[in-house]
Amino acid sequence: MRKQKLIAVVGPTSSGKTALGIWLAKKIGGEIISADSRQVYKGLNLGTGKATPQEMQGVPHHLLNVANPKRQFSADDFTRLGQKAITLIYQSGRLPIIVGGTGFYVDALLGRLTLPNVPPNPRLRKQLDKKDARELFLQLKKLDPARAKTIEPNHKRRLIRAIEIARAIGVGTKPSSSPSRTRRSDPGLAPLSRYDVLWLGLNPAPETLKKNIHARLRARIKAGMIAEARTLHAKGLSYKRMEELGLEYKSLALLLQNKVTKEECMESLERAIQHYAKRQVRWFKRNPDIRWIKNPPGSRAGKSEALRLSKKFIAK
Repeated sequence: MRKQKLIAVVGPTSSGKTALGIWLAKKIGGEIISADSRQVYKGLNLGTGKATPQEMQGVPHHLLNVANPKRQFSADDFTRLGQKAITLIYQSGRLPIIVGGTGFYVDALLGRLTLPNVPPNPRLRKQLDKKDARELFLQLKKLDPARAKTIEPNHKRRLIRAIEIARAIGVGTKPSSSPSRTRRSDPGLAPLSRYDVLWLGLNPAPETLKKNIHARLRARIKAGMIAEARTLHAKGLSYKRMEELGLEYKSLALLLQNKVTKEECMESLERAIQHYAKRQVRWFKRNPDIRWIKNPPGSRAGKSEALRLSKKFIAK
């Protein structure tokens, strides 16, 4: 049976994935599946850098605004909904284009790793919740050094889950270079083994990426990112939950509680985003199938390179 084709556009934050994915979708008749662990949540817009309706240019987007930010959304949830989105896009005669920087989600959806069947351990979670992120990160580093290299070290919820898994099975989930079976799938969905994936990677030079992160953060602040966080809290999103969401929302929660000044908030957040981008690059560089776009993704040469690879992939 001929494998069903799809394209994955991956890379660190602020590398130009969203714009390139939308441009490609318009050129080759595709629809976007967002692979971002925070953009799945309703109301988390400026803080996560979601594409606006104007930026989407009429291209359908999937897996945005599908979860309540008050509740946890897992990689298992993403895989289940992602499979449904892929099937829906195929049925409409379009090409699925996965776009995002949450490598764990992308690899889980496309079969590069198997999600471990480890149920929640309420007693262990209660114990771990008493510790701060630094203590949890050090504990994970001892239990599973490989996972510690890719996880967000200040994201307490993910650290607790990673420790929970490592304690249960001895070591965390690691990507494999070949597809593996998923733990579960819904009836009627195409099995992951039928996917033929073109991996397109974006990895700007470090100085370029640093400038992009700075400019993007300042633009989001100017657009009202702080006010967005204030509104989310007024609607019932607790500061504790905001901190669990990590990065922007953790920093904004501290700012809104007057635990840091605005200047301190922005400086520490920018550093945290830069560190996060480095971890994203490390994760994706473990995938030997990624074709790294050599030219800037927003340039004519970069777009031409991505389009050429995509058309060749579709035609084969």
